[in-house]
Amino acid sequence: MANLFDLTGKTAIVTGSSRGIGKAIAYRLAEHGANVVISSRKADACEAAAAEINDKVGRKAAFVAPANIAVKEALQQLVNETERAFGKIDVLVCNAASNPYFGPMGNMSDEQFNKILQNNIVSNHWLINMVAPQMRERKDGAIIIISSIGGLRGTEVLGAYAISKAADMQLARNLAAEFGPDNVRVNTIAPGLIRTDFARALWENPDILKRSTERTPLRRIGEPDEISGMAVFLASRAGAFTTGQTFVIDGGQTSV
Repeated sequence: MANLFDLTGKTAIVTGSSRGIGKAIAYRLAEHGANVVISSRKADACEAAAAEINDKVGRKAAFVAPANIAVKEALQQLVNETERAFGKIDVLVCNAASNPYFGPMGNMSDEQFNKILQNNIVSNHWLINMVAPQMRERKDGAIIIISSIGGLRGTEVLGAYAISKAADMQLARNLAAEFGPDNVRVNTIAPGLIRTDFARALWENPDILKRSTERTPLRRIGEPDEISGMAVFLASRAGAFTTGQTFVIDGGQTSV
């Protein structure tokens, strides 16, 4: 019987994949047979992540193409390099994001607000529209945006970030409607609090950590690899009838 989760012969770009959730997703995609393009701003971090993934899967599955998501030309170069190397892009995971501010929205500078909206929404829009045409032409493709449960609720300290993540959910719904007739699926994953460097300000603060976990049914925060399984599902034939959805992975936090 064919494996519904087999990604052999597929090529995936994963942004922000030198660490954290992005790296975990890239590893699991490679483990299931895909070639993965590791991309973040720092080339040395990308090289280290790719070497680690290749060592784990026992083949050269991970390739490096550094890019700054804030620079449109850099994203186009990422796409061009991937297409030159592999001929096509089957899976796009928009994971890279920014949050330069922690606190009430009234104290945030315009520059900080604009950076969050640019990197977390506009850059995804750019990259998706660079990749989608060849997916639509081939009548096959999976696009995954990593959002956050912050996009589903209010917050006292991460307001602009939460707004950007809510926008990502709507971006996926809109693009699912646009791309669906060409068999290109667009979904979001909304993690809860995950033990990453990006979220360190939350889980290293004992008071915030306690508030985040004491009413969460599983009574703990998540690990990066606990997000990757959903990405494999959405990228594979197992998720072939799934589009326009947001999948919450938060230990049950938003259920209570």
